[in-house]
Amino acid sequence: MLPGASDIGRLTSPDAFLWAVGIEDTFITAPHRGTGRTLDEYELTDHYGRWRDDIGLMAQLGAPCARYGVPWHRIQPAPNVWQWDFVDAALERMLSLKIDPIVDLVHYGLPAWIDQAFLNPDYPRYVAEYATRLAERFRGRVRWYTPLNEPRITAWYCGRLGWWPPYQRSWRGFVALMLAICQGIVETVRALRRVDPEITPFHVDATDVFETDDPALAAEAARRQDIVFLALDLISGRVNSRHALWDWLRRNGADEKRLESFAREPLDLPIIGVNLYPIFTKKRILRDHEGRLRIRMPYASGDLVEKIGHMYFERYGVPLMISETADKGSVERRLEWLRRSVAAVGALRAQGIPMVGYTWWPMFALVTWAYRQGLRPLHDHLLQMGLWDLDPDPKGRLARIETPLVDAYRGLVSGGAAAVGRLATAEASVDRLRAG
Repeated sequence: MLPGASDIGRLTSPDAFLWAVGIEDTFITAPHRGTGRTLDEYELTDHYGRWRDDIGLMAQLGAPCARYGVPWHRIQPAPNVWQWDFVDAALERMLSLKIDPIVDLVHYGLPAWIDQAFLNPDYPRYVAEYATRLAERFRGRVRWYTPLNEPRITAWYCGRLGWWPPYQRSWRGFVALMLAICQGIVETVRALRRVDPEITPFHVDATDVFETDDPALAAEAARRQDIVFLALDLISGRVNSRHALWDWLRRNGADEKRLESFAREPLDLPIIGVNLYPIFTKKRILRDHEGRLRIRMPYASGDLVEKIGHMYFERYGVPLMISETADKGSVERRLEWLRRSVAAVGALRAQGIPMVGYTWWPMFALVTWAYRQGLRPLHDHLLQMGLWDLDPDPKGRLARIETPLVDAYRGLVSGGAAAVGRLATAEASVDRLRAG
């Protein structure tokens, strides 16, 4: 079993390492105003119909744990209605196959009955009740929960870009969403630990590395980098009047008393999950020929993994796990990223940075988010990033096609920590922190 809260230290034993997988589980249930489409990845990839076989594929890899999203909108389709059949069956199958679930409670979207989504004043209470009920059903059997996947990206798409409910399109909207989301995380963790003090909250957020060659944009790059850490900083009580974003948050509508409430009762961060991709994570800020701010995403090398490992450990000083990584395109390109990223994890561990796990995500292809507002057929939106490809069969169903990545990943899993090496001593990690 994954370690409980009182035993989390065993993850930093020199020869301990967690290999994991996960199935893309974005749930945006509000129909797009122009197309009527929703974005439920389990529905689009037919996981609801194939969940038993898909979890069987997990077991073929031998991975001891897997990130697995539960669809809140199906569990609670109305305020006082609870339907547990799918979730009970899926989690029981994982447990019967000796796969420890790392349960994703919220992955971008909420049940449609929560008016104004995360900005509903009762959202923290709703999400805490949902977490409580699920944790009670699996008390003592499921110990790891992600309260909310990628709070910054959620706030960005819901509050700044306006793609998802509640469709805010400003920095003030982003800040309002971020505060509401983080309050929900705090209430969720408290609720989980009331059910079982041994539950480990696995805080997962997207990582970005902002850079610029333009000295005039250096301050903007620094601010964007600080925003990357904002959710973790908020819930762990690091945001106060000395924080780099304090004035910016206040200018964008954050109430001082609300900010201070996070610092009064901070959450501990037992382990942080970092989501990183060579195609998305590196950000370069520039001005175009008309003077408009632009952000480009150049392809990143394996050095990206090391940079992020150092950034997060030096800021938070807790064990880290790659909670999502993959590359898109040919099998050869994906295999190369697997090789380079795993080697980078080994380099971090040799330096005493406690990178204690690795997750290839997604296990099979996903449907791009643009599907919801687009008109092209679903098959045109498949993004092959997995160990298995998804390929339409003659009846239009999405067959799971094994690629050579399956054997490669199975080999890594079976070797335990062999591919990433022993974690250098804790003293070496402390020395690095002091030197920083």
